[in-house]
Amino acid sequence: MRHFGHIPAAVRKQLFHQEPCEFDENSPAPLLAAALGATLYSPATRPRLAADVRKQAGRGVVSMVLCLEDSIDDAEVAGAEENLVRQFADLAEHAGTTVPAPGTEHSPAVPLLFVRVREPGQIPDLVHRLGDSARFLSGFVLPKFTEERGVPFLEALTEAEAASGQRLFAMPVLESPELLHLETRAETLGGIARTVDKYRDRVLALRLGVTDFCSAYGLRRAPDMTAYDVQIVAGAIGDVVNVLGRSDGTGFTITGPVWEYFRVQERMFKPQLRRSPFLQGRAEELRTTLIEHDMDGLLREIGLDRANGLQGKTCIHPSHVLPVHALSVVSHEEYSDARDILRPERDGGGVLRSAYTNKMNEVKPHRAWAERTLLRAEAFGVMREDAGFVELLTAGLAGLAD
Repeated sequence: MRHFGHIPAAVRKQLFHQEPCEFDENSPAPLLAAALGATLYSPATRPRLAADVRKQAGRGVVSMVLCLEDSIDDAEVAGAEENLVRQFADLAEHAGTTVPAPGTEHSPAVPLLFVRVREPGQIPDLVHRLGDSARFLSGFVLPKFTEERGVPFLEALTEAEAASGQRLFAMPVLESPELLHLETRAETLGGIARTVDKYRDRVLALRLGVTDFCSAYGLRRAPDMTAYDVQIVAGAIGDVVNVLGRSDGTGFTITGPVWEYFRVQERMFKPQLRRSPFLQGRAEELRTTLIEHDMDGLLREIGLDRANGLQGKTCIHPSHVLPVHALSVVSHEEYSDARDILRPERDGGGVLRSAYTNKMNEVKPHRAWAERTLLRAEAFGVMREDAGFVELLTAGLAGLAD
């Protein structure tokens, strides 16, 4: 799979200085963690789940979570598990039968698929029941993760991996009240750090459950507010990154919180999409439409995620995927700075003026940022110097309409 693979190759060449790389479930874990992008959640009860997965793959989704936890009623769990087994068998039966989008090189692959479970015992049980179709499973999302709750989940994952012979990743969700409450936060974070470090090879990324954070205080952010405007949540995010997101080799990829708002009638630019995405004046039109669809708050939050050390984002609506991916692409200026900082002749450090002559690049302090930026560039690509977010988003929307 490849980010923006649904955009015709000729258009991608107009947009990218360096195109996104291809990757699959067997790629190195650091690349997969960087490439998760907008991870789309779906209840495991959906009767046409396999068809939905194939459809979203064709629309640029590269990671999905099929949920057996909070998104379904307690009474639905057994039926949802049975449905998952059926839907994975459907994916196996129809593997390789999808039709490539016009102008693209090949059929979209099945996204990286994770199952969000409730209890540790579900992990080996589901892997066993999936049988051969478990090859489409990339791992499990572990809810309300703490040291006490997390160890049994990770032990179960290790057991399932040994029994199946398949690489399986864990994505713990940090959302428990103990993590939010000030008097227990440091101890809880310390326990989580010990646990995920012990199972480092199995932990692909850590996910933030900000909706549960807000629930602990009866809060819900409005569509014109980001998670960072809710100070009690912003403080918790900062502390999670402080302990678990360090760039000294001890940290993990931490993903951005879910954006809850969308429009049911979401269909941007339907009359105009088949026109060239590069027509003069389209930028302002696109910005206006995004604002009308309550997407400006999402765009601001994605920028704040990046500024606070988070990568990718939990998504509950397909309309959120393309903005998350478009804002994950590395700008030509960022790429230029990162390459300059990491040149071998500058290993000794020092300060240099950026090639864009608008900032100072200090080699040693900016090295970790540069390394992370080049990894993101590999996963999402690098924009051409004369292109930007608006052009990419417009081309992506046009690709969805074809």
